Amino acid sequence: MGRRSAYEQMAHLYCEMLLRLRAVGLADNNTYDLPVTQHDLGDAFGLTPMHVNRMLKALRRGNLVISEGRRITIPDLEALKEAAGFDPTYLEVRGGPG
Repeated sequence: MGRRSAYEQMAHLYCEMLLRLRAVGLADNNTYDLPVTQHDLGDAFGLTPMHVNRMLKALRRGNLVISEGRRITIPDLEALKEAAGFDPTYLEVRGGPG
């Protein structure tokens, strides 16, 4: 993750969370709850909350992520995977890599 841009890191997180939550039945129609704040994401990625906010806005503008409070919807998973450089083969989740 350290070699990815902040934008790619955020996109990657949203991809991975969707696939992991799908595997345990906690995602429905590419929608899931992500109960973390922008401050939490900043801490996890080593970014300021302001930069996290900018990256989330960029993902929204690209129609890659829809966020309503803590509810996340991925309208086009393939496009988000491409933006993230996401390769799900490292995940060992039931139902395949998505």
